[in-house]
Amino acid sequence: MNEQVIYAIALSKSLPMDFVAQRVLLERFGSAKGVYEHRHNLLDDDDDGKAATGALAKAVAQMERYLEEAREELRWARDFGVDCLTLDDSRYPRRLRECPDAPAVLYRLGGADLNAERVVSVVGTRQCTEYGRTFCRRLMADLARLCPGTLVVSGLAYGIDVAAHLMALECGLPTVGVLAHGMERIYPSEHRDVANRMLRDGGGLVTEHTHGSRIGKINFVSRNRIVAGMADAVIVVESKRKGGSLITARLANEYNREVMAVPGRAFDERSEGCNNLIRDNKAHLIDSAEDLISVMGWAAPENAGEPQQRELFPPLSEEEQKVVLRLREDYEGKDLNQLAIATDIPMVQLVSVLFDLVEKGIIHQISGGRYAML
Repeated sequence: MNEQVIYAIALSKSLPMDFVAQRVLLERFGSAKGVYEHRHNLLDDDDDGKAATGALAKAVAQMERYLEEAREELRWARDFGVDCLTLDDSRYPRRLRECPDAPAVLYRLGGADLNAERVVSVVGTRQCTEYGRTFCRRLMADLARLCPGTLVVSGLAYGIDVAAHLMALECGLPTVGVLAHGMERIYPSEHRDVANRMLRDGGGLVTEHTHGSRIGKINFVSRNRIVAGMADAVIVVESKRKGGSLITARLANEYNREVMAVPGRAFDERSEGCNNLIRDNKAHLIDSAEDLISVMGWAAPENAGEPQQRELFPPLSEEEQKVVLRLREDYEGKDLNQLAIATDIPMVQLVSVLFDLVEKGIIHQISGGRYAML
């Protein structure tokens, strides 16, 4: 197995970013070692009369020069507890293996089961709103109740990605981040603590890049296919008219994955991409975990329990009900002054009401001194 891993790493290094060609060669010759053994006669026709192009043959002929780098990568991976998964490894994500451009080698850190019974990828804008974060929180809480053990995949980026990871952790769901670089770093560095929690709580990190790889824009685009390919369904929570999450949605459609989008306000640019996906019949409209489960045909366990009451959480005082009603109107939240005007509750009394609602787990304080519904 180690020998095959070395040849697979060398193949990926000789054909960087040409994932389809890697896959075609692996299928033609049966293994990465088989590709290496035939590296000098790729221009010969195979049984189907197909021959590699000159550029491809020239690149593969250089595999030998990468063997020592591949051996070093394997040694590094062993030292740091990183698994090197090839396409024939049972631990390799079986859903991703179905994709024609699946990486020849996938590096995994952590104990996450990449072949969990249910896998959902959650993506969206880096400039997410409280609306997006609230949806992620509710989605994860309900998934944990209705479909425990669901693996949540995202890209560990700012915005919706890290919100999905954090909410999954809070709700006890395993979550995996797909990196656009080697395992020796976390980008952005601010998310290192989140990554460590993911590793500690049964999740993990995966990447197709060897350690020391340069971070380039193309890596982030390439990562989208892994996020899409690993999952049963891709959920776009918030997205502008253009962006990486829409690329992920397009790839998911091409891979015959279910694509779902969370609708937003008509004039909110951060929901324009989601609204367009729904309008163009490229995504199912989703506003709850129940929608996801219905589209996927997943059966919830009999002991899932009743859904949490999300309307007015009794017993609430008249002043508390006023605050909750106003906050339900705006997922962006309201600050103290805005609430005082909207509810006509004296400021001193309002502070006490807000404190009680936070203690009851009905609202929480967010950035900018605002309050929002949980």
